[in-house]
Amino acid sequence: ADVGIAASDAVFGFSEVKLGIVAAVISPFALERIGNGAARRYFLTGERFDAEVALQIGLVHEVAPELDDAVDRVVGELLSSGPVAAREAKALIRRRSRDPAELAQLAARLRTSDEGQEGLRAFLEKRAPAWRSESSS
Repeated sequence: ADVGIAASDAVFGFSEVKLGIVAAVISPFALERIGNGAARRYFLTGERFDAEVALQIGLVHEVAPELDDAVDRVVGELLSSGPVAAREAKALIRRRSRDPAELAQLAARLRTSDEGQEGLRAFLEKRAPAWRSESSS
């Protein structure tokens, strides 16, 4: 998940070892999030852990007492972003590029795009950009 939110009372575990199997299918995703150190403990022991530990090891981004409110807030933030820019940001994260020329080209392309121009104009004019609906304001 791009944004992980857990309820305060959530319980997690990589309990596959308790069944005599391993967390192979989810391991690429989990390892990227929690790293080898946390994986060593939780993949090997299969122990359960609470939302605060999930937050500490990077499995989730936030622990929320009111899950629906937290999800609504994050969805609102997502909806307020330019749709093309959001897709490009996700692709940029996946590529992990550190090439200055590639990054400068991406920034220039998006800045001069219709969406980029609308976003900049809306900012300067102190108004919501055209892609935002009333419900996402």
